[in-house]
Amino acid sequence: MDYLVRDYTDDDLDFVIRLWNETASLGQLSVFSIGECLAALQAHQPAVVAVRDGRIVATAVTRIDADRAWIMRIAVHPDHRGQGIPSALLTSVERLLVNRGARRIAYVLPHEERLAEGLTNAGYERHPAVAYYERREGLGPGEASTLEALGGQVLASGLWDELCGMTDEKDLIESRIVLPLQRREEARAHGLTSPRSAILFGPPGTGKTSFAKAIASRLGWPFVEIYPSRLAHNRHGLANALRDVFATLNRLERVAVFIDEVEEIAPARTFPPRDAPGRDAHGVVNELLKIIPVFRERDSRLLICATNSVRSLDSAFLRPGRFDYVIPVGPPDADARRAIWSVLVGRSERTDVQIERLVAASESLTPAELAHCAQTAAHRAFARGVESKSAHGRGASTEDYIAAIASARPTVSQDMAKQFREDIDDFART
Repeated sequence: MDYLVRDYTDDDLDFVIRLWNETASLGQLSVFSIGECLAALQAHQPAVVAVRDGRIVATAVTRIDADRAWIMRIAVHPDHRGQGIPSALLTSVERLLVNRGARRIAYVLPHEERLAEGLTNAGYERHPAVAYYERREGLGPGEASTLEALGGQVLASGLWDELCGMTDEKDLIESRIVLPLQRREEARAHGLTSPRSAILFGPPGTGKTSFAKAIASRLGWPFVEIYPSRLAHNRHGLANALRDVFATLNRLERVAVFIDEVEEIAPARTFPPRDAPGRDAHGVVNELLKIIPVFRERDSRLLICATNSVRSLDSAFLRPGRFDYVIPVGPPDADARRAIWSVLVGRSERTDVQIERLVAASESLTPAELAHCAQTAAHRAFARGVESKSAHGRGASTEDYIAAIASARPTVSQDMAKQFREDIDDFART
């Protein structure tokens, strides 16, 4: 045996997490989440590691409850499978468990794999059992404090359904991102790798942030937004701040991470560098190029970046190895505006509003601007009702909406719309 099995120490944490990530897609899964395993390590539950040439190549994590112990996760680096390491891990960790009072030691395998044979050889008895079903709710142990430290949140369910209109974008995002993540086993059976990262691009106000939140809501995953402008004030620099944030994100079992206006931290690099004084744009982009592949190692994490100017992003940042999809999110077409106006108008008691006139009049407006126009019209109707002290015909009229639309200042100019169409041809990857 040319490897050493020893007790786990706190200094091993980063190496163990990296090992879990490296083996997550190789069938070395567990019914216990990584968050639960982390909590066990932090509570100093029995755990061991196998070390070869100074590198951790395997680990076993357990938890003991009264006289029953659970082997929560065994992970062996793919280069070191078939060398008897699991048996050595079991022997060492069993010693720790027995010394802590365990009389029964159990391991629940999520599905058949080579480890089953090793367990049988080590004296473990397979018991007939009903199928294991689980529904994940909320956060795992220790995850709530991590999410709070990151400024993240678990979003309300139903945000996806609240995205009215934008049918083409919804269908595309659901097909490419949501369903493969919701049905990972089925996708894997078809040879489809679950998406790990995507870029949404389009003019301001078209709903990119709303889509990112809706995806997290639909998946039921915690949502964390990273604000580059805030990280820029870190005294150790933006690159170090990004590295620290993503290291903290690694403690979450599942998470959807959102970076808006990502062009601020991933602009196209110039060679030789011509960074402004005090800004190391090259260093930040280089750090991102290292961070993203590590983040992508686990299929229960999703990175969504949004930009108003996809053409200004660094070409290395955009390539398929870092982002699975580059998806356009543009101004709503007539069908989308019709759906949006139907929802906005339906919030009042008025029933005689001519939706088609609103659709025709608001051709150049974004969803955010349509919502603002609806509020402007509603306020006008509200003020009129207060002045007349009448409850008759409550709600904005068609003319109120038309007046609000006429006073709007469209964000998307003709030049911006033209540039967006060109960007679809040049950069979209769906």
